[in-house]
Amino acid sequence: MAFFSKLKERLFKSSSKLEEGLEAIVEDGGEEELVEAIEAEAPAEVPEPTPVDAPAPTEDAAPEPEPEPEPEPEPEPEPEPEPEPEPEPEPVAIVEDPVDVSPEPEPEPEPEPEPEPEPEPEPEPAVQPVDALVEQASEPAEKPGLLGRMFGRREAQKVVRRTVDDDMLESLEDLMITSDMGVDTAMRVTANISESHYGKKLSVAEIKAVLASEVTRIMEPVAVPMPLYPKRPQVVLIVGVNGAGKTTTIGKLASQFTAAGKKVVIAAGDTFRAAAVEQLQVWGDRAGVPVLTAPEGSDPASLAFDAMTQAEADGADLLMIDTAGRLQNRSDLMEELAKIVRVIKKKDESAPHNTLLVLDATTGQNALSQVGTFQDLADVSGLVMTKLDGTAKGGVLVALADKFALPIHAIGVGEQIDDLAPFDPEEFSRALIGITD
Repeated sequence: MAFFSKLKERLFKSSSKLEEGLEAIVEDGGEEELVEAIEAEAPAEVPEPTPVDAPAPTEDAAPEPEPEPEPEPEPEPEPEPEPEPEPEPEPVAIVEDPVDVSPEPEPEPEPEPEPEPEPEPEPEPAVQPVDALVEQASEPAEKPGLLGRMFGRREAQKVVRRTVDDDMLESLEDLMITSDMGVDTAMRVTANISESHYGKKLSVAEIKAVLASEVTRIMEPVAVPMPLYPKRPQVVLIVGVNGAGKTTTIGKLASQFTAAGKKVVIAAGDTFRAAAVEQLQVWGDRAGVPVLTAPEGSDPASLAFDAMTQAEADGADLLMIDTAGRLQNRSDLMEELAKIVRVIKKKDESAPHNTLLVLDATTGQNALSQVGTFQDLADVSGLVMTKLDGTAKGGVLVALADKFALPIHAIGVGEQIDDLAPFDPEEFSRALIGITD
């Protein structure tokens, strides 16, 4: 997954801090151990070929000195006279002389040395190569040992492990809190680790695997794509504080839904910021999506109502309404958002069908208070977390999932169209903890 490999690279700040902290925790009170993998089966496999050829070496062991005299008969001229009976083919050429065929029996005594197929021990030289093969078989018996050490054995390595005790769990809890996972979440995770691993010795890599498993367990229930309904148009309201990335998120979602075959309309509800309207129009041009606007300073609630009427007339599948950024502690601005929701419901009681809260990961624990406030006023149905590439606070997403259990529809790690993707809890956990394998 290219997106999450990019996420792993861009969450380096967060994962590196966690890794450094884990290393410090394990080294403080840990003990070095030698780890070596020994391959016992390799030598057992090597002797097997030797007993198979063992009968050959027993018989051949005697001829092993013979090969030296045997090459001597090879240079002996006696095999050369054997080619002398080859003139026999000459009589074959001279078929007219049957008499010559009779004297041929005289050379037959020469073939009597042919019963010397004792030189057939010359095949024995063929056996000699077999002996050589046997010798080679004994050689490989040593070679597999070397190969076994190269491929089957690893040199002893020092690994530091620390016993999971109260002091270690307390240090681990502090590390998770500094990584923005929140106090409650950190306590819950350490309690689970204590229950399953207390008294065991763990290395840094093993602790990382345990942490990733715990984070995945927390995040899995909230990894839910944004639901689509048969209602047309399906109204999607986008809310969040200033600078959270609402406008960019709308553009990316509109482009992706359009690519999936949906007809999308965007309403530029941030009527107080001209730059927001222009940015949406740029994204609308990229995705081939119409952007409905209103004069600067217009009532955003009126624009939302008109946009719903226009989207219905156009037969749009999705109407995505942008809203102005507002801080959760500004009661007047939050009341304005509540007014937008009331007006939308006058047009369609079931709308908005989705209310997505866009969160900036760099805000850290402040994101918790944002979710609480927006959920009360706008009935938030799902979250989108942006800017995970520019923060060491990625752990806040774990705290949000643990506290609110709101669906996390997508996360973003940049400004490109493919930098927003559905949330994958396992890949996110591995990226956050710093597991690269």
